[in-house]
Amino acid sequence: MGRIRVVSAKNAYFGVNPGICETTPGVKSYSGYVHLPPGLLSDISGENQDYPINTFFWFFESRKDPQNAPLAIWLNGGPGGSSLMGGLQENGPCFIGADSNSSYLNPWSWNNEVNMLYLDQPAQVGFSYDVLTNITVNLAQEGELKKMIPTDFADGVPEQNNTFYVGTVGSQSLGKTANTTVHAAHAVWHFAQTWFAEFPAYKPNDDRVSLWTESYGGHYGPGFFKFFQQQNEKINNGTIDEEGTHYIHLDTLGIINGLLDNLIQFPSYNQMAYNNTYGIQHISKEQYEKTAFEYDRPGGCREKLAACQKLAEAEDPDWRGNVPSVIKCFDDIHKVDCASLDGLESTLAWGWYDIAHPRADPTPEPYMHGYLAQDWVLSALGVPVNFTSSSPAVGDAFDSTGDINRAGSMEAVAYLLDSGVKVHMMYGDRDYACNWLGGEAVSVLIEHEGAEGFKGAGYAPLLTSEGEGGFVRQYGNYSFSRVFQAGHEVPWYQPEVSYEIFMRATFNRDIATGLLPVSDDLVTEGLSSTFHVKNEVPEVPEPKCYVRAPASCTPEQYAAVIDGTAIVKDFFVVGNVKDEMRGDGTQHVMTLESVDEL
Repeated sequence: MGRIRVVSAKNAYFGVNPGICETTPGVKSYSGYVHLPPGLLSDISGENQDYPINTFFWFFESRKDPQNAPLAIWLNGGPGGSSLMGGLQENGPCFIGADSNSSYLNPWSWNNEVNMLYLDQPAQVGFSYDVLTNITVNLAQEGELKKMIPTDFADGVPEQNNTFYVGTVGSQSLGKTANTTVHAAHAVWHFAQTWFAEFPAYKPNDDRVSLWTESYGGHYGPGFFKFFQQQNEKINNGTIDEEGTHYIHLDTLGIINGLLDNLIQFPSYNQMAYNNTYGIQHISKEQYEKTAFEYDRPGGCREKLAACQKLAEAEDPDWRGNVPSVIKCFDDIHKVDCASLDGLESTLAWGWYDIAHPRADPTPEPYMHGYLAQDWVLSALGVPVNFTSSSPAVGDAFDSTGDINRAGSMEAVAYLLDSGVKVHMMYGDRDYACNWLGGEAVSVLIEHEGAEGFKGAGYAPLLTSEGEGGFVRQYGNYSFSRVFQAGHEVPWYQPEVSYEIFMRATFNRDIATGLLPVSDDLVTEGLSSTFHVKNEVPEVPEPKCYVRAPASCTPEQYAAVIDGTAIVKDFFVVGNVKDEMRGDGTQHVMTLESVDEL
């Protein structure tokens, strides 16, 4: 590996207080970009970064004593998911109103006592980009035709409607963004070097930095903090000695419904569909047994996936993503060896992110997609691009290297724990995409110095002012929480419970009660399993078709959107008038929701 270079301040740009979302008097927020030039990441062997990286951030001061508050970075997953989903739908200072044109304060915002930094990464996600590129996108199409298509508009700008949009985003080139967790970690480390050194509004007395992630954050979180910690060690021993290099004081890694290792978590999809704590049986016994057999049989999915992971460890130990034999092995996993499990998402009739909800799930409310398409919002944020909530280009780039099926995240968690970093996991028990059964299985297989103590700990009730919000197993600085009645985005479903977990983790209190200081010998007591604790099935919500989030629509609803007979108000289908076309050629901004990723 070559020498690490640190970007200079001339490559950084910081915006001003946009004055939106966080409207608490006296509390500031800042949005803007850190610009990283081409070639900066070429100090990773095997990577040729020939494109600029413009990383969007939105920083919210703590509502309480920001100068003495620690910092937490929030990352959504995907890969390719914008972190503004967390900022505007889960744990940020505000939620968006039903008109998609207003906001209101979130009392359980994580910036109540912590400075919060939301990042869109890697390049081409959210408001981040490489080079400005005009595109068209037709949400009514499928597969490749549904993706954003670069165009020069030589023949003029076409008229838009509720399925067809034009806009300006990143290049859509798979070669101009990160394609592995390691590459993404490297870019975020360089972002952090610039941001911590140069951002004028962040000069705290408490220099602790935490990272909270979700979904594919089970890869991002461990991988990023491992890279950061390794860089810290190089700074300490003089391997990295360039002027301006910033030691980052790593405090807490939080993982929410995270995917860490498919080898361990794959079987939980089958179990969650057949036998879960809600008594909802979505597949037959015959389907369950067939899928279990395909996974465990000699030469089956488990065996082939384990072999690919070992091959990757031997042939691509630095996780560059450019070794043909490794790429082919992981590609075959998707197409052949694990196809019956990997294709479950496309065949399920219920919510991928909530087993108690329909496939056309109206929650979490998708209002942010319309909000981030408003001219006045884009102007306030100071962004030159339209919003992409989930980037198809980034998803495809990661798919091309088999990143999702690589091992290493569990080992990274062990390394971080042994390095003194706190690690706390929380899983909503209604999520299917990265369900709690798989998360629990991973949690007890992390081979760190305190592994036996963690395995020997029991589950204690997770207590808040509302009573029991779930169960938690904790040993020292490591915990796993099952959160009742929560789907994929736990903070949206259970804002108080997730807030308490976040606060207790940050300020070194036990996760179960928040009353005890954390020590190395802190251990929860209780049963070794909570599967016997069953839940009531909630009322099933009716689908509400929001045209900028097609996954919220039933096939019948979206058919009316496509043929123009749907009546749309505030981006919602509110009726159907045959032979009445609705075309909105006046809108010149777009937002995109991709439903193809985790």
